[in-house]
Amino acid sequence: MIALRYGLLIAGGISLLLALLLAARYLVLGRLNEDLTAAATLLIAKDADSAFVTDAACIVQGANGPSHARFGQTIGQSMRQVLGTLMAQPDGLMQRVKERVAAGGHSKEDIVTRSGHFRLSVSAIGDGAMLWRLDDLEDTRYAPLGTANINLPHLQISATGTVAQINDAARRLLGGRPKTLSDVIEDLPVRAGQVHKIKTTGNRTTAVVAEVTGRGGECDIYLLPDTGTTAPRKFNAGWDAIEDLPVPLMKISPDGEILASNREARQLLNLQDTAGKRMADVLDGLGRPINDWLREAAEGRGGNVSQFLRGRSENQDTFVQVTLNISGETADTHLIAVLNDVTELKTLEAQFVQSQKMQAIGQLAGGVAHDFNNLLTAISGHCDLLLLRHDEGDQNYGDLIQIHQNANRAASLVGQLLAFSRKQNLQPEIIDLRDTLSDLTHLLNRLVGEKVTLLLNHDPALAQIKADRRQLEQVLMNLVVNARDAMPKGGEIRVVTENLSLKTQMVKDRAIVPPGEYVVVKVIDEGHGIPAEKLPKIFEPFYTTKRVGEGTGLGLSTAYGIVKQTGGYIFAESEVDKGTQFSLLFPSYDLPVAEPLEVATSAPQPINTEAEGVVLLVEDEAPVRAFASRALRLRGYTVLEADCAEAALEMLNDTELGVDIFVTDVIMPGMDGPTWVREALVDRPDTKVVFVSGYAEDAFGDDQSRIPNSVFLPKPFSLNALTQTVQGQLQDRRMTA
Repeated sequence: MIALRYGLLIAGGISLLLALLLAARYLVLGRLNEDLTAAATLLIAKDADSAFVTDAACIVQGANGPSHARFGQTIGQSMRQVLGTLMAQPDGLMQRVKERVAAGGHSKEDIVTRSGHFRLSVSAIGDGAMLWRLDDLEDTRYAPLGTANINLPHLQISATGTVAQINDAARRLLGGRPKTLSDVIEDLPVRAGQVHKIKTTGNRTTAVVAEVTGRGGECDIYLLPDTGTTAPRKFNAGWDAIEDLPVPLMKISPDGEILASNREARQLLNLQDTAGKRMADVLDGLGRPINDWLREAAEGRGGNVSQFLRGRSENQDTFVQVTLNISGETADTHLIAVLNDVTELKTLEAQFVQSQKMQAIGQLAGGVAHDFNNLLTAISGHCDLLLLRHDEGDQNYGDLIQIHQNANRAASLVGQLLAFSRKQNLQPEIIDLRDTLSDLTHLLNRLVGEKVTLLLNHDPALAQIKADRRQLEQVLMNLVVNARDAMPKGGEIRVVTENLSLKTQMVKDRAIVPPGEYVVVKVIDEGHGIPAEKLPKIFEPFYTTKRVGEGTGLGLSTAYGIVKQTGGYIFAESEVDKGTQFSLLFPSYDLPVAEPLEVATSAPQPINTEAEGVVLLVEDEAPVRAFASRALRLRGYTVLEADCAEAALEMLNDTELGVDIFVTDVIMPGMDGPTWVREALVDRPDTKVVFVSGYAEDAFGDDQSRIPNSVFLPKPFSLNALTQTVQGQLQDRRMTA
């Protein structure tokens, strides 16, 4: 028994000792890694290129000055996020780097993107920590290659077209040093990747001309052998010499197999090797089988024709212009493909097409909304006229109320279309978002339900903004409802407000936010997220990720229109299965708000059933004109009607005709409202004006501000709104008379 106790005590002591040794080891290793990280951070501080020190999870622990200048603050970010600013899909690169570092302790890879040409070197330091170095090769990418490295004719051309430099191979081919590019190439201008006639001593030959554009209009010209010609051949360079050429080239068989490629082509297509691959494996987007195009080119029916193709799989964001040339002897005919990176051009083209499409949809939405507003004005207006003749006990009263309510619902839908097209009527006011969200909290809690928790987090020193409170509430409700729908099993929605000060402009999601003071509202959920390929489309009208019948696709497009019309910005960030964050940026409004003066005013006067005054009503829509004239006559006004501006001016030619107020549509066939009103006011300067329109108040720009005594009444308007506006204008006239 005693032996057993001693045995247990000894075993326990050994276990404790081992635990202490392990703890000491981890403590020492931890301190060692911290020391290594600190030492590496000091080491890279003076490096001229961007450098980072990360932990085993590739989270940045240290960075130098050049990295801050290029990428901003990166401490705490993952290297995937850092590299994501250079390339669209950094996951494959990250995986390769990790595998190579784990196997050999080091990795080196060249990266060619729209942002430039970089060399990424990664080394293991300590237990899991890594040193990352990103060399910018942009300045050396287009530097001319020395004659010791390549036996291809090369000329460096200045912006004025003169030959700045020439290598020995070019001098031998041309028989001397030419002065200008026209002394070299007979059939200018240069068509990159195509065969050109080359002027040589005594004879003419042909060559495939490769052009590499540099900065400031400079370029490098490389003359590649055109082995498909019968002209005298004066080249002495094989495929090995082309490997280092800074022009992407591939050698392709007529059936589509890639026989060879140089380094630039592999880097452009993000390929380690092209052995065993076919053109159709790495490029597509032709609209027909690529092999058919290659076969036609090899037969001489489609050569020297450029096609724009898109990379496949991981390279879908890469676009290349491919120019084919026949090469080789009859028994060994093959194609030389000259590749040109046109990713930036195609991206700009796609952005332009998208902006044109959105502009067209916006114009269509605004036009449809304008026509609907005219119809709704007539419907709701005549409904108001009927309601005047029916009381609540009438059996038709309920039906009329239903018509009136549904007309208002239709007007709300039209408002969404106008919001998307940014032509709605806004009523901006100074807003403290803390008060707005506080007032909305009860409604938002009802909207999200019991499964979802809504949390508000405000900056205590939050600045004010200037916006339409009602429209801003609609935006916030749309975003919160979308967040709720993304979490069917429940979760947490956070609404965060904070101040943001931008010292320099911020470029994000193709938008440029100028420097200044902003207020940011973030709506963050824990939902299923939005896939990356769908994220750029979410603000398009009628685009929805919800099932049929669950959404119209107008919510986010409406929010986008409201925010942009207010002068703000809206951004979306999402990760599948992790959640989505919408960020709204509004310019802060720091001007002092004057306290309202207490002015002794009389109580509002009720609308007179028998008013006085002559109204000239100008409206091209007959139903609207009929309703408005009846409504005004019911109030006792004398109404003169005109269906166009020209008819109104002809009527006013009678100098004995007295008119107290003009009520006119803004947009009409022929002369528009502001134009004819300005002309009429020359002889009748004291006449009051009421503009009405189905478009926004700013549809006629600054015209209203230049027209004295004018107000704006948006369509659809009710009977009371019309008569009160007219009465208010005439009362002002009498008070000033």
